Amino acid sequence: MRYPSAILGEDDRLVSLREYDLEDKGPLPSLDPVVEIAARLFDMPVSAVNLVGSEHVFFAASRGIREADMRREVSFCAHVITQDDVLVVPDALEDPRFFDNPLTTGATPTRFYAGVPLRSPSGHALGVLCVIDSKPHRVFTPADRESLRDLGLVASEKLELRRMEVAASNSRTLFENSAATSPNAVICFDRNLDITAWNSGAETMFGYSSQEATGRSLDILMPAEEEARIRDAANDILANARNTVGAECVEYAGRHRDGSPFPMEFAWSSWVDDDDRHFAAIVRDVTRNKQQEARLRHLGNFDTLTGLANRNLLYRRLADAIDSGNPAALAIIDLDGFNAVNNTLGHEAGDELLRVVAERLTDRITEKDLIARVGGDEFAMMLVSTSDLQAVTEVVEGAMADLSVPIRLGGEEIRIQCSAGIAMSPLHAGEVRVLVANADLALFEAKLEGGGNVVVFEPALRMAAAARRDGNVALHRAAERNEFLLHYQPQFRLSDNALVGAEALMRWQHPELGLLQPAEFLSALEFSPLSASVGFRMLDDACSQAALWRTRGAPDFRVAVNLFASQIRDGNLVETVAATLERYALPPDALELEITESTILNQQDQTLPPLFALKAMGVGLAFDDYGTGYASLSLLKSYPLTHIKIDKSFVRGMVTSGSDRAIVAAIMDLARGFGLDVIGEGVETAEQRDLLRIAGCNIVQGDLTGRPTPPESFAAEFMASQDSETGESRARGL
Repeated sequence: MRYPSAILGEDDRLVSLREYDLEDKGPLPSLDPVVEIAARLFDMPVSAVNLVGSEHVFFAASRGIREADMRREVSFCAHVITQDDVLVVPDALEDPRFFDNPLTTGATPTRFYAGVPLRSPSGHALGVLCVIDSKPHRVFTPADRESLRDLGLVASEKLELRRMEVAASNSRTLFENSAATSPNAVICFDRNLDITAWNSGAETMFGYSSQEATGRSLDILMPAEEEARIRDAANDILANARNTVGAECVEYAGRHRDGSPFPMEFAWSSWVDDDDRHFAAIVRDVTRNKQQEARLRHLGNFDTLTGLANRNLLYRRLADAIDSGNPAALAIIDLDGFNAVNNTLGHEAGDELLRVVAERLTDRITEKDLIARVGGDEFAMMLVSTSDLQAVTEVVEGAMADLSVPIRLGGEEIRIQCSAGIAMSPLHAGEVRVLVANADLALFEAKLEGGGNVVVFEPALRMAAAARRDGNVALHRAAERNEFLLHYQPQFRLSDNALVGAEALMRWQHPELGLLQPAEFLSALEFSPLSASVGFRMLDDACSQAALWRTRGAPDFRVAVNLFASQIRDGNLVETVAATLERYALPPDALELEITESTILNQQDQTLPPLFALKAMGVGLAFDDYGTGYASLSLLKSYPLTHIKIDKSFVRGMVTSGSDRAIVAAIMDLARGFGLDVIGEGVETAEQRDLLRIAGCNIVQGDLTGRPTPPESFAAEFMASQDSETGESRARGL
């Protein structure tokens, strides 16, 4: 595909590109550090300098790329050279320019892309410095754009050196003609190292005009000791009669006309033209480059918000400790509920919280140790000052105690809870990534235990992780094949024995193991990324079934559906519920959503607004397994509930235990005080049912009144037995 010359002077651009003689010549090694820094700086798996030819794009340098479609017509970089600034594509699937691009839809997709054009001295866009990821990134800050521009300037300077080298390899005349357009200082010498040519860049850099400099010795450029180094290099070339094209790139101390020193870099070239030896140097003042490189190195190693080390520096320090054979402990610390601070107090308060956390963690370590920020609200402690696991654990527990001290942000007092996982080298791992993975597994276990815990890695955690991984594969397959289904357990009103509804309970119709009960898979599904999508599909199925039964003789039928925590965090719970009710023409009071303390604990800032909205809509809200959690009373006070469900352990125990009967009586008093209906679950005997009736319980469910059954069995057994005149159920002789 040919591109019209009208686009940015395309023919002139291609002529300019040929001056670099890079197409089909392989990568340019001097650009390798640039793409390495880019990948580290932006934490991207892929970075590249791509030059854009007439029909294809070709790599001048790359990192993380094995094979790629190099056609210009599909290249993201071809878009970048048509603009002046950084192009950022947060998610290519959502960008109308790229959503159907083969690079976006391929096996290793480009989802995130950021690129800056690289220009020749004449202003033509030669190519692009870009960073790429196979997952989207919603944030690429103005500071990130500025850093990418700075790296682009470094890459452009490396390319300019290449252009001058190519010119030098052809002839002195071409070299001097190219020097006239170069932004760098370009100086030509004869075999005695007297100056024969001096371009405008040299005039600006050193302060001498061309007329003043031509014919003089190179001693005007530098102190005497540096001149001796250059003469030694020139004499070596003369003695060996060899040509060099950019092979001798050396840093020297330079000197301006006013005597002030500066660091300069000579890219040496030497060739024979008209039977005479010529020397030339492309000279760059690297003062700004050194400052820029130092800034980029800092950005590549430190977190800009907190000033702590970042993941790159942490990994290098861990590798150094492991390679030296010294013990190293790694603790990964996660802030529980950090998103709630951002959502309620704003991101500025969240940033300030992270800075306070950084300060408190730093106060806990010695100079030999390291604190790093390795994620949004995730920190790491690298401890090398002690080799004792117990001492390490005490340091981490002390740090968590420090973090639990209230923090004032924006006039509010904030208390945070943390979870931490610890792994040690060589005890738990002899390689950095394994050590980090083991600490992550320990952190995951700490969070599984409810947060606020410190867990030390042990091999059993890796076995559990492997089992979870295998289980997740099976869960994904089950979701894709619609193997999750609902059984329904009836709920009866004790005052008149009427069927009032049913609880929808999940089952897994496993193709090999048969029908699996919730205890066999629900906890794994709850922590899976699938939980929200599966939960919403179960909600849809339950509402569809309730609508059918309401039209077939049970006009007041209500279905109870359990919620996963991920459905509440999803952000679209209220809209999804409203749309589902509308889809099946159900009134809001036909649906009751059940939540547990574990679902909502430490998430109140996220869960309260949607739950209040649902109650205002008219949807019922039940608190499941009531009485089993330490914060139940405070939750009753805070949450917009309509029902509470007495846990089956109390229902079972109240027959023989006075304590359990007292707990049930207390729950009933609380419910009356809060204006809530009570459902007794797990009712297995007539005696349990009668005790609940005496206590004042409204509704019961359990094996006594009906086991969970598929919808067709439920309809046959319970819907047909509903007496249309009296409203009494004859199914269980209530």
